[in-house]
Amino acid sequence: MMRTRPLKVALLGCGVVGSEVARIMTTHADDLAARIGAPVELAGVAVRRPGKVREGIDPDLVTTDATALVKRGDIDVVVEVIGGIEPARTLITTAFEHGASVVSANKALLAQDGAALHAAADANGKDLYYEAAVAGAIPLIRPLRESLAGDKVNRVLGIVNGTTNFILDAMDTTGAGYQEALDEATALGYAEADPTADVEGFDAAAKAAILAGIAFHTRVRLDDVYREGMTEVTAADFASAKEMGCTIKLLAICERAADGASVTARVHPAMIPLSHPLANVRGAYNAVFVESDAAGQLMFYGPGAGGSPTASAVLGDLVAVCRNRLGGATGPGESAYAALPVSPMGDVVTRYHISLDVADKPGVLAQVATVFAEHGVSIDTVRQSGKDGEASLVVVTHRASDAALGGTVEALRKLDTVRGVASIMRVEGE
Repeated sequence: MMRTRPLKVALLGCGVVGSEVARIMTTHADDLAARIGAPVELAGVAVRRPGKVREGIDPDLVTTDATALVKRGDIDVVVEVIGGIEPARTLITTAFEHGASVVSANKALLAQDGAALHAAADANGKDLYYEAAVAGAIPLIRPLRESLAGDKVNRVLGIVNGTTNFILDAMDTTGAGYQEALDEATALGYAEADPTADVEGFDAAAKAAILAGIAFHTRVRLDDVYREGMTEVTAADFASAKEMGCTIKLLAICERAADGASVTARVHPAMIPLSHPLANVRGAYNAVFVESDAAGQLMFYGPGAGGSPTASAVLGDLVAVCRNRLGGATGPGESAYAALPVSPMGDVVTRYHISLDVADKPGVLAQVATVFAEHGVSIDTVRQSGKDGEASLVVVTHRASDAALGGTVEALRKLDTVRGVASIMRVEGE
């Protein structure tokens, strides 16, 4: 039997995502009520610019006083889509203290202060859900947190930023340079006017921190994630990748060590074989590959950003939280019992593709090979080409630690026959 008294929802932020959340709440009100077991009512909308026309939203619901809205005491669920650290952090904790559960899409805040937010939710007996914080409409957090709760996840490997994937895909398929591909992404609305958070990997790093924490039952903060942007990727790198049967993606990689005693989380460009499912993720789409003991390999794919996809994830969380509210229960909270240490990037073991500019004369290859051997880095393949006294030497290694590779490159730079290190890229997905 459906309860007639509505559950009241406060919306913090009414931009691209917030306005879409409000629209769906209105147009799908009957369906949402049937799925929840009670109607949901938009009780207030906090915005920065109250004079802006917001189609479909009663102007009487709009306020600039977000603090007063979350303190009302009659609010059942607060939906936070304003982003950033403050005032979002204070508003969320205030909402818990005044009796509301929270649905958030705030990846930056969760990556930085997720443990404190979970503690505040637990202290007040409330829910904190955030499916929309990682991969838009793609169901990912709930499968990791609930569906795979009885399994052991060993690796999460994914494309979690649509802007960077669009740019790299354009460079791969059209031969465009980085700036040309970025300009196209900006013109089409895939890239912000300031794309730094995307192209330098900050956005993906925040998502990696959240995913690693859930997958490995360990607190992983943004500062624990190694981050490397993609602004230095060139058309020449893509040409080298194609010669190896690979393409290049900006990947978020969360791994459990082989001995199970530690974890790593990192974001960086990497060559990935064309045979790997992630290699065929095109345009602004996202995909995440999960490897676990019992379930094996799972792939989650779909639109990772945008108003409607992100709103879909927010509404899914809203339904779950409202159901919990009606049942007098809460859903899964933070699971950090494993408390595994997060290893530094120097301990990470992977393959490498190194492109060197060298003198075109006898003995160069022997010198380079000696340096690799002295640092314990095994060479898989070597490709050399050149003329007129200058040459290019491409070395692909077997698996080696980042620290060992770093020492190798430092020694190579000291050789008088090595003119420079043109590029270094990791090879993943094998």
